[in-house]
Amino acid sequence: MTGIAFDVNDAGLRAALLRRLPEALAGLREDAQPAWGAMTAQQMVEHLAWVFEVSIGEASVECSVPEARRERWKAFLSDATPMLREFRNPALVAGLPPLRHAGLAEAKAALSRVVDRFLDQCRTAPKAAHVHPTFGPLVAEEWSRSHFKHVYHHLQQFGLLEGDGGVG
Repeated sequence: MTGIAFDVNDAGLRAALLRRLPEALAGLREDAQPAWGAMTAQQMVEHLAWVFEVSIGEASVECSVPEARRERWKAFLSDATPMLREFRNPALVAGLPPLRHAGLAEAKAALSRVVDRFLDQCRTAPKAAHVHPTFGPLVAEEWSRSHFKHVYHHLQQFGLLEGDGGVG
């Protein structure tokens, strides 16, 4: 997929990336190899779906980061810094959970549905806060920024997005 610049401060661009996620994932195959990291294609798709579930309160995580540090780290959500390639999610220190879907196609469909629920919640309950494993409670605007960086990161990981972010 082309045409999505890395600009976390452009709300329209953030929404466009999320709306175009099924298009971006259309060419992802079961045997796709990541440019970095050890996730399989299906693990990546299910991982993204899980984070969207967390963002709308369908799944929950604890945030072990001290509150004072969280506030400083939240600046990351508004700056032009992409996610690090080998970032380790504190909620997944024990590793990725088992796969939940029979195959990649089912995982993609589930991700598409939860992204739609996230976009609906952004419109209907923008102040609803759900805990992020690094930043603590976030509202829709903050989750949108986090999702943009996270989705961009994983699309680049699997060569599904050409752009200027997430390279470092």
